[in-house]
Amino acid sequence: MDQVYGKLQKIKEKYDELTGTLSDPAVHSDRDKMRDIGRERSKLEPIVKKYLELLKISDDLSQASELSGSTDPDMAEMAQSEIEELGPLKETLCEELKLMLIPKDPNDDKNIFLEIRAGTGGDEAGLFAGDLLRMYQRYSEKMGWKFNIVDCNETGPNVIKEVVVEVTGDEVYGKLKFESGVHRVQRVPATETQGRVHTSAASVAVLPQTEIEEIEIDAKDLKIDTYRSQGAGGQHVNTTDSAIRITHIPTGTVVTCQSERSQMKNKNSALKILASRIQENEMKKAVEKETMTRKLQVGSGDRSAKIRTYNFPQGRMTDHRIGLTLYKLDSIMAGNIDEILDALILEDKAEKLRSGS
Repeated sequence: MDQVYGKLQKIKEKYDELTGTLSDPAVHSDRDKMRDIGRERSKLEPIVKKYLELLKISDDLSQASELSGSTDPDMAEMAQSEIEELGPLKETLCEELKLMLIPKDPNDDKNIFLEIRAGTGGDEAGLFAGDLLRMYQRYSEKMGWKFNIVDCNETGPNVIKEVVVEVTGDEVYGKLKFESGVHRVQRVPATETQGRVHTSAASVAVLPQTEIEEIEIDAKDLKIDTYRSQGAGGQHVNTTDSAIRITHIPTGTVVTCQSERSQMKNKNSALKILASRIQENEMKKAVEKETMTRKLQVGSGDRSAKIRTYNFPQGRMTDHRIGLTLYKLDSIMAGNIDEILDALILEDKAEKLRSGS
């Protein structure tokens, strides 16, 4: 625990230094610097607050321990009662701080490309993919993030075959990284006359955004095609060949983009998605290596793994990785997914703490 206290004291010193810097008049004239310092300070603040609380409880416990040996029976009894109350509080704070000190994933602060694809279940799967898209859009709005649809392939009104969205803001990947996998829905389709519950699915992939300069891609390995943008039912979005399809020949990765009227903008977006997908494959290999020694694979990002079930007749959502079941499906589909995301993040940290990673 001494090592933990040492780390906490250094964090407090850094926090105090940042606080002092914010009051420097020379910094006030530089808005970007002010913003960066404020952001760094706000990340340390929750840890510092808990650390100060821990120091106070430790000090109170020390005083109570001294008083517990008092010759005054009432004083000794009161001190012992305080020890019994504060002891568990100190243990809880220590565990919480250990979790908070686990090193962050370097990708947590990154923006993402969110990909949703309809799976088994025909049109019902496409409708569910649309429901997931709206769920994440509402959550993004709540978080103050930008939600920009880069590419969307619809097979009918509100029936999405696949969609790619760029989500930008604070700690987007850190919040949504555990959403990758198969999301299963159980409900009665509008076209079902017998009232039978059907099961269908959609897969979600969350890719930390990678700039094309961050990885090596040889231009000779790229096949770039242009075509005319189309909407649902084959209707043309515009009359120019502005849509882009890029194929990375060595890996067979194909990316399309048609959201912009500008061919150049579509090409730039497609290249960013391509870089993110290639980087994701490298990350996946590293994660697979790591998870060989970890029992819980909350963060494996495996698109083929069934991670969650949305049961509409019962109003129930179950996340199978952590055994979390909530009976407020309407609220969840409206974008209120904080409770799920926070539980997944906490469990991942707890597992890392247990495994010592």
